[in-house]
Amino acid sequence: MNIHDRPRRRAAKPFAAAASMLLVAAAVLSAAACAPRKALPRAEEQAALSVVASFYPMYVIARNVIGDAPGVTLRNMAGIQTGCLHDYSLTAADMKTLEGADIFVVNGGGMESFLEKAAAGFPKLKTIQASEGIPLIEGGEGPNPHVFVSPFGAAAQTRNVAKALAELDPSRAAVYARNGEAYAASLEALGAKMKSRIAQLPNRSVVTFHEAFPYFAEAFGLEIAAVVEREPGSEPSAGELADTIGIVRKSGVKALFAEPQYSKASAEVIARETGAKLFTLDPCVTGPDEPGAYLAAMEKNLATLEEALR
Repeated sequence: MNIHDRPRRRAAKPFAAAASMLLVAAAVLSAAACAPRKALPRAEEQAALSVVASFYPMYVIARNVIGDAPGVTLRNMAGIQTGCLHDYSLTAADMKTLEGADIFVVNGGGMESFLEKAAAGFPKLKTIQASEGIPLIEGGEGPNPHVFVSPFGAAAQTRNVAKALAELDPSRAAVYARNGEAYAASLEALGAKMKSRIAQLPNRSVVTFHEAFPYFAEAFGLEIAAVVEREPGSEPSAGELADTIGIVRKSGVKALFAEPQYSKASAEVIARETGAKLFTLDPCVTGPDEPGAYLAAMEKNLATLEEALR
């Protein structure tokens, strides 16, 4: 063997080891590249949110506040044709709806007499009371809860709902704030228009058939001379009917306002006995499933008042 061959063989060993390491590393990298990748968590991903409104007026407000907020579902517990929740009792279907909800938007002020039952049954359910902090008009049986019948009251409730939703669901706070302020501004603009035009009408006294209109009357300078049915759908007694007929005759009221949600039987009797004309004024407790439904109903109410009180 040639002595000069030995150094060459000793030099070849480290080279072979390095090459082998490179091959192993390449195989590892190749296997990693072929392995399936786990999706990275998206920072902007938001948890789904279920919101339930107690009845139609709160549903319309909540729908406008939520708007296009991603991942939020909204349901109207009582349905769009239920009307006011006087003496309303929760059904099995209602309980199931609330069981799957995260947030419950209610009017408050005594409108929903079942709130204690709901709170006891669903202690984790967060409740937003739209009337919170709004001064309530006192009636014969306590505070009147029909704040939403005035566009200005509905605007205040809208801001309350938007603020509370933002606090409970901060990931979508900007959406609620933007939508809530836009809808509240549109309500106030309509209210200002109605106030300006109603102020020009010569007659101010009206007779209504439900305790729904004190906030509406206060907003627009109307005088409610009489209320025929304190509770919707409760027919007045013969004595109460006679008293109302006497009030209408004595006050010279020219317009009676029934509501589209309830019977006009009593109103028709009073109109026939007094010669006053019968009109329909909508408190917006029922209506279509559309975000602009309240605004459209109030525009119609304005047209009705301009016809009835001129």
